[in-house]
Amino acid sequence: MHLPLNALRAFEASARHLNLTRAAEELHVTQTAVSQHIRKLEERLGKPLFRRLPRGLALTDEGQALLPVVAESFANLARALEKLGDARPREVLTVGAVGTFAVGWLLPRLRDFQQACPFVDLRLLTHNNRVDMAGEGLDYAIRFGDGAWHGTHAECILRAPLSAMCSPALAQGLQHPADLARLPLLRSYRADEWAAWFEAAGLPCPVLRGAVFDSSLTLAEAAVQGAGVALLPVALFMRELQQGRLVRPFAQELHHGAYWLTRLQSRSESAAMGAFQQWLHAQANPHAYTQRL
Repeated sequence: MHLPLNALRAFEASARHLNLTRAAEELHVTQTAVSQHIRKLEERLGKPLFRRLPRGLALTDEGQALLPVVAESFANLARALEKLGDARPREVLTVGAVGTFAVGWLLPRLRDFQQACPFVDLRLLTHNNRVDMAGEGLDYAIRFGDGAWHGTHAECILRAPLSAMCSPALAQGLQHPADLARLPLLRSYRADEWAAWFEAAGLPCPVLRGAVFDSSLTLAEAAVQGAGVALLPVALFMRELQQGRLVRPFAQELHHGAYWLTRLQSRSESAAMGAFQQWLHAQANPHAYTQRL
């Protein structure tokens, strides 16, 4: 079946602009040529696609039905041509990431990365902030902390202040941060976080009786299930907050670290590493800075 591609392109541009002159300018043809393409397409279909108005165009029901199909088809063609035209060889990129960052931030954006960097075959491993980059063969490791890891090059990619979070049921009756003293305070392996949070709130830290977790993911799930109150990075648990599974009873935050993209200083940067690094910074924080250690 012969597809009238020029006519379909003229239709798609005219439908976006609802103006023949602007469509012609985009396609670098005359307005008469655009009109002729549309007229021939309408004759072929036996149905009008536009209603001509004194100051532009309006889509008919048939035109509205056809537009998303044509627009998606041209977009798919453009993506396919872009991939075929990419002369870069495919590269494997192995990244280790803190599980919280992987689930709460990276996975929701993974499709965007695959579209932006189609030549990269990403291998994603998760860890609990303890990682042997050389032993595990990692190109990059994403970690939480202050950026001070011996023998590594570290770039800050996302600041993640910690906030007290709990289930809606536990939040009932919490009026002041001091009220937390009567609840279990769940802890991460970073033992000083609650003490620093209460100090920032101008309060003494109560006796800590909550369980200790080696992952913010399990820490958050324990809080969701009502086991206690957890200090969690707000930026990585927005989904739980939006769904109402977790709440923030207080606005007080603890600025106690950030997520860093790290690599061994001895590791030279490949094309895949450079593409991932640029994409990551563009997504996370265009003003991120680099700290060389």
